[in-house]
Amino acid sequence: MKKAMFIWNPSSGKEQAADYKDLAEETLVEMGYEPDVRETTGPGDATDFADEACEKQYDLVVAMGGDGTINEALSGLAEKSHEPLFGLVPLGTVNDFARALGISLKPDEAIEGLKTGREKRVDIGKVGDHYFMNILAIGDIAESTYEVEPEQKTKLGAFAYFVEGVKAAASDEVTEFVIEHDHGTWQGEAKLVLVALTNSVGGFEKLAPEALTDDGLLHLYIVENSALPAYVRMAAALVRGKLEKDPAVEAIQTTHVSIRTSEPLSCNIDGDEGSKTPFDIDILPRHIRAIVPGEPE
Repeated sequence: MKKAMFIWNPSSGKEQAADYKDLAEETLVEMGYEPDVRETTGPGDATDFADEACEKQYDLVVAMGGDGTINEALSGLAEKSHEPLFGLVPLGTVNDFARALGISLKPDEAIEGLKTGREKRVDIGKVGDHYFMNILAIGDIAESTYEVEPEQKTKLGAFAYFVEGVKAAASDEVTEFVIEHDHGTWQGEAKLVLVALTNSVGGFEKLAPEALTDDGLLHLYIVENSALPAYVRMAAALVRGKLEKDPAVEAIQTTHVSIRTSEPLSCNIDGDEGSKTPFDIDILPRHIRAIVPGEPE
């Protein structure tokens, strides 16, 4: 019998994960898998579990939780000689990766979709020893997301991040960046630098509308230092999917980014705190065998 590891985060989805655990396990059995069920209890667990699944050459890994849990599971699958199929059941506040892949945000439908989905190879990004599937962000606005408490996320969802971002945009703090990419070097003061892999970031599905999950590109956005009214203008452009057209935004498609700053800054990787600058970012093209909606090819 084929082996599948099912990784679930009991604190995800307003603690509704337990309601779907049995359904997911039953579905895997229906699909012909012997499920190995693992519950996360702290940071890094999902990575360790996925790493073990690769080592034991499991056929499938399914992760159920928010973007943080999904990121950890993917990190355990990255750059391994054995590549299991990867399925996900979104239970987070934003669920960017599920949105980008077209996976239903309703957990029961996402679980059902494991049976009817097809395989698609998708990109992930790498920065140092970390991996990401959606977004890497640097700057005061990115650091402000660490101020979002779990209670705020539960009550306000993605809007909680927007509130903290507006506060940061209004501050006087700026940072000098030196950013090298495939086409040259950008240097100047920036309030925010984004490296996106998908079209959905922070629940906004039009931040990088041209970004595909398998295009082999990093979509770099440099938001230059501006007065607060400019950020209001950029917010409107973001909603329309026209952020790259704003005069205070530099948009670049590249396969490699090197970032240095006038003082060390932490980056936000898929919603969680990551490495401090300086660092290099690379794309791992078509690296993960994901299950996405649609008939098997």
